[in-house]
Amino acid sequence: MTETSTVARPYAKAAFEYARDHEELETWSELLGKLGQVASVSEMQKILSHPKLDTTRKVEILIEVSEAEVNDAARRFLDHLGEKGRLSALAAIAQQFEVFRAEHDRRVEVTIVSAFELNAKQQETLGSALKKRLDREISITTQVDPSLLGGVILRAGDTVIDGSVRGRLNRLHETLSA
Repeated sequence: MTETSTVARPYAKAAFEYARDHEELETWSELLGKLGQVASVSEMQKILSHPKLDTTRKVEILIEVSEAEVNDAARRFLDHLGEKGRLSALAAIAQQFEVFRAEHDRRVEVTIVSAFELNAKQQETLGSALKKRLDREISITTQVDPSLLGGVILRAGDTVIDGSVRGRLNRLHETLSA
C-alpha cells in the first residue's frame, strides 16, 4: 500500500493543482472518484495490466465502464497515466487528491470512537471543541466500541486523542510498572 500511495502522490498533486488553478476541484474530485472506483475492481485491474492492449484502448475502456465525462485535460492526464503504466493506481490517486482538497478547503474528517452511542448534543460539543482546536471545518463519523469502558478516542488525520477509560488504565499500568 505504501508503494501505491508513493506512486500516486505526484499524480494526485498535479491533478489537484490543475483543478485548483482552473477552479474545477469538484469536477476532478467526482471524475477521479469514479475512475478510481472502477480501476480498483479486480476485473478492471486485469484489463489495465493486459500486455496486448495498448494505452489508448485501456483508457477508452476505463472511461466507458466508469461512464465518466472526460474533458481534454482529463483525457491527457489519463493518457499520461497509461503511458507510465499507472492507470491501476487511480484509486490511490483519487484518495490522495481528496487529501490535498481537504487541506485546501481547511476541513478534516474526525472519527469519534466511544463506549456508548453519542447523542447529537455530545457530538456537537465535541465537534465545536475540535473545530476550535484544529482550526478546521469538521466532519464527524462515530463508532461504538464497548471495550473502551467509557470516554472517547478522537482521530483527526494524524492526531489521536485517547480519552478512553481503557487508555487511561493502560497509561496508569505503564506508570506503575516503570
